[in-house]
Amino acid sequence: MKKVDGKITTTDEYITYEQELLETRSVIEINDEIIKIPDINISSSKERLNYATQKPEKLLERIIKASSNENSIVADFFGGSGTTAAVAEKLGRRWITSDLGKPACMIMRKRLIDIPDCKPFLYHSIGDYSREAFLSDKQFRRVSDLARVVLGLYGALPFDGADAPANLGHIRGTSTLVYVDSPNKVTNSNTIKKALELRESYMGGWNKVIVLGWNFAFDIGETIQGINRSECEVLVIPPDLLDMLRKKGYRDLVDSGKITFSSLQYLTIKTPRIMPANEEGKVKITVELDNYVLLSPDSLPLDDKSKAKVQQVMAENPLDLIEYWSVDPDYDGQTFRSVWQDYRENTANDGDALRVVHDAEIITPAHTGKRKICVKAVDVFGFESMTVVEV
Repeated sequence: MKKVDGKITTTDEYITYEQELLETRSVIEINDEIIKIPDINISSSKERLNYATQKPEKLLERIIKASSNENSIVADFFGGSGTTAAVAEKLGRRWITSDLGKPACMIMRKRLIDIPDCKPFLYHSIGDYSREAFLSDKQFRRVSDLARVVLGLYGALPFDGADAPANLGHIRGTSTLVYVDSPNKVTNSNTIKKALELRESYMGGWNKVIVLGWNFAFDIGETIQGINRSECEVLVIPPDLLDMLRKKGYRDLVDSGKITFSSLQYLTIKTPRIMPANEEGKVKITVELDNYVLLSPDSLPLDDKSKAKVQQVMAENPLDLIEYWSVDPDYDGQTFRSVWQDYRENTANDGDALRVVHDAEIITPAHTGKRKICVKAVDVFGFESMTVVEV
């Protein structure tokens, strides 16, 4: 840091704060090394996540060290990009973090997963983000108004006429129908069935229907496996769409052309194997990944070269797209409690730091009756998949 003509200048590498204390007209200069924080806004910063309010880890490290001890609990209820939780994890603190925005939660989770030797943590969705965002948003009084906006952002035209369903549209010059589901609903097998019926019957029939959904049933992958994908495609409405509409407005979003309706993805596992209980009353459960599917890789925000690489991985080793996966062998249908996990760069389960292992062996207390085994996975793009099997 230098002073030029009485002004403080900084380098691209660091933002340095200098404190001046005025006492009886004299200036006490504090060493500029006292607080030296890397600038994460430069393109070369390894911390940079392109999150608007992201703070440097060095700043949070100083705050957490000054205000807590190892194993203390650090809480940040406006988690944002997850800097507080990430630094707390690295410093051996326990932590609690939350955020109203689903995109922020996805960024935080991916960031924490990438920390070497990160301890297992509970990720819990309290309420329905899309539904709550819609109910609190005064831009749209009715679901039908929002559906027409989504149609427009996707590039579909609504049908004319007072009796035309507000959530149906079509792509100009094609025989493609577009169906927009409600943020108040979970897109499931019944939704797909209804969309396919509309494809066959509405206005004489269509070659294909595209379903745009906000939230999806955990078994949506099984539903999609049983349909003809040339007749039906399922895409995800951006989870932060309502936030973007509030900040930028519909017209600016249309003009920007940056709204991406992401591919829906799903995970399948082989039938888990359960060994008989041992003398201690415990069983060994083996869970093995079977397949991972990205339904519409063309919708990913990647250049053509990167898309080609993704297509190649999908064709040869689709499970290589998994960044992290975990298992709850006694899922209660509400709260996911991970008792086993693996992630890239983790070598505890095998010696390969570039890929996750494809099978897990879990020792857990035996119990009578069937048990629900839940597997959650996060891919390299930050998308989450979940599957539940009862055995």
